[in-house]
Amino acid sequence: MSLSRFKFKGNIVGCDEAGRGCLAGPVVAGAVILPKDYFNKSLHDSKLLSASKRIDLAKEIKEVAVDYAIGTVSNKEIDDINILNASFLAMHRAIDQIKNNYDLLLIDGNRFNPYKKAQHKCIIKGDSKYISIAAASVLAKTYRDDLMKSLHENEPNYFWNKNKGYPTKQHREAIIKNGISKYHRISFRLIPNQLTLNL
Repeated sequence: MSLSRFKFKGNIVGCDEAGRGCLAGPVVAGAVILPKDYFNKSLHDSKLLSASKRIDLAKEIKEVAVDYAIGTVSNKEIDDINILNASFLAMHRAIDQIKNNYDLLLIDGNRFNPYKKAQHKCIIKGDSKYISIAAASVLAKTYRDDLMKSLHENEPNYFWNKNKGYPTKQHREAIIKNGISKYHRISFRLIPNQLTLNL
């Protein structure tokens, strides 16, 4: 099913984040202004796309976008301010870098901390409804996946090249075996309560 363009006359910045449910690494947000005539029937919520399709779409989005940016918030910052606020902050940091004029921020989700005096609208499951949010989700997801692959080179024991920091069985077993790394979010439940973490 093809996504819609949000009905709005002005310029829209689509915003979405990736990595909110991960046990390690940063939360990453994308912000993008697409040309008003841009359409790609393959573009959808990044979680529903294959890795290769996301990579192809991210390349195309970067080439055609009027403007785009990425914002990140580290695992240590997440522990300090909580993941919800960190997700909002990542979006703010992405929006900070948008140089073109815009009239509306279109946010994936049901909550958002207002950005300066900008008008915003929250859309539940927006990445599966509107093309600008889906584009932001693809940019955020591909950037974060590449980052976690890079961190895997420093910390290969956690298999981030495969799980990207998400709470897979393999990742949790690796935490039990190796303890936590400097990239883990210590405010998260890294392993089930009944298991013992090797610190």
